[in-house]
Amino acid sequence: MSTATQTRGPGPAAAASLTVLPVLFLISFVHMMNDSMQATVPALYTILEKSLNLSYVQLGWLTFALNMTSSVLQPVVGIYTDRTSKPYLLPFGMALSLLGMVGIALAPSFWVLLFAVVFVGFGSAIFHPEGSRVVWFAAGGKRGFAQSVYQVGGNGGSSLAPLMTVFIFVPLGQIGALWGTAFALAAIVALLWVAPWYKRQLADWKTQGAAGKSKRVVAGMSLSTRHVLIAMGLLVFIVFGRSWYSAGIGNYYQFFLIEHYGLTAKHAQVPVFLFLLAGVIGTFFGGVIADKIGMKKMIFLSIAGTIPFAIALPYLPLFWAYPFMFVLGLILNSGFSVAVVYAQHLMPTKVGMASGLTTGLAFGMGALGAVVLGAIADRLGMVDMMRMIAFLPLIGLFALLLPSDRKRG
Repeated sequence: MSTATQTRGPGPAAAASLTVLPVLFLISFVHMMNDSMQATVPALYTILEKSLNLSYVQLGWLTFALNMTSSVLQPVVGIYTDRTSKPYLLPFGMALSLLGMVGIALAPSFWVLLFAVVFVGFGSAIFHPEGSRVVWFAAGGKRGFAQSVYQVGGNGGSSLAPLMTVFIFVPLGQIGALWGTAFALAAIVALLWVAPWYKRQLADWKTQGAAGKSKRVVAGMSLSTRHVLIAMGLLVFIVFGRSWYSAGIGNYYQFFLIEHYGLTAKHAQVPVFLFLLAGVIGTFFGGVIADKIGMKKMIFLSIAGTIPFAIALPYLPLFWAYPFMFVLGLILNSGFSVAVVYAQHLMPTKVGMASGLTTGLAFGMGALGAVVLGAIADRLGMVDMMRMIAFLPLIGLFALLLPSDRKRG
């Protein structure tokens, strides 16, 4: 029997269960494999541009197709699986991604490539809401910690893109995408172990009835439907703003360094790498801290706390840009996983939809923000654009309006 299933409340025993922790680490590993496959697409752009003679517009369509399928479809998948969750959708989704990786490696034309990218996106859209639900069941009483472990896997996978470009795609070319099938196969093997456990949790959840469910759900906010909708809309707006700022830094700060400081393209990668590395660290510790101080406080601190660093960043001497980028990544991403858990607390009976709205739709819209920011940079210049987005973290102040997740008394 699962220790997490028998636990009456959120206690350390649930989080430390030998049954739960292997599931938690395995689903984090699968998250890393999934996001590594997603990262393969933009990492291949310089290779695909030459091998298939693609234009920048066609590369933009690849990004659009990947984000529309992998991110925006997540809430749709979440709504469906909230009603009729199917554990074996997880390995099925990875199988779709595997087919997509084969298609990317062997695509003879843009349209075949676009179709293959959509398969990778579908696989990711299926995985994320169900993966978050597995974490919900496996978390025990430490939901912030559990979601952080899960998200660290995804962030770690995304950060592999520069390494894959240097060590795989540059030497091997387009065919190097076949290495992505190894990620998919490893994920499928792990999910075939996780799916039976997940199926048992779902069966227990259904048989417990309303009283049992109320014990498993650790929301405790007791909000009306109207207040839940308002809070959820506010949370998505906050995550949306954070995503726009992250997109600006992740996509364009390297060009700012080249234009403003005269760095080479190679050296301009270092501060961006520091930002991504700190983001992985911040994602983990943010969840741990949120378990102690509360999710609302952590969401507020993670975005509003970056305000002075973000405003100062475009005006700093080059030397100070390095530590500031590290601190920015550390603070900004400390609320990454916390926002997902907070959404699940707002909508405890619709975990898949809540996860899809925060990790899917909001971040997918953030990717579209990168297009808007690029247009602003083309029109006003990269320096002015970077100075404009420095004020986006002010959106974090709206987190003060979120309902408290802590009981008073």
